[in-house]
Amino acid sequence: MIEVGTVLPEKIFYLDRALLKAYADASGDQNPIHQNEEFALSVGLPNVIAHGMLTMALAGKYVTDWAGGSAHVLEFSARFIKPVIVPADVKTDLTVSATITEVVGNRIKLELSATSAGIKVLGMAKAVVTK
Repeated sequence: MIEVGTVLPEKIFYLDRALLKAYADASGDQNPIHQNEEFALSVGLPNVIAHGMLTMALAGKYVTDWAGGSAHVLEFSARFIKPVIVPADVKTDLTVSATITEVVGNRIKLELSATSAGIKVLGMAKAVVTK
């Protein structure tokens, strides 16, 4: 049911080093903090981190899947507050859920939650969709 306060089912995306490599190749973002553990550690990161835009894209996929396609997404925004850490040989979770905060006609406002390993990675994440 679409009403204020409804919590949408969560979706868990799994990220690994192979996905980071594929995203780097597709996006052209070859920054070594996303692929080279030694480099990431040398600049003070705890390990290789996922591309922020990959994190955002997966949260966006959650929204578009729920809305029934990208044509139904009117607004989508978030702030990056923590990186998604992707150790070698591990599948790291990105867990996304949403709560309906407003319904006006066919316009629905969502407040998103995005965490990895229990840590909030996106802040002020929200979307407006039509349904």
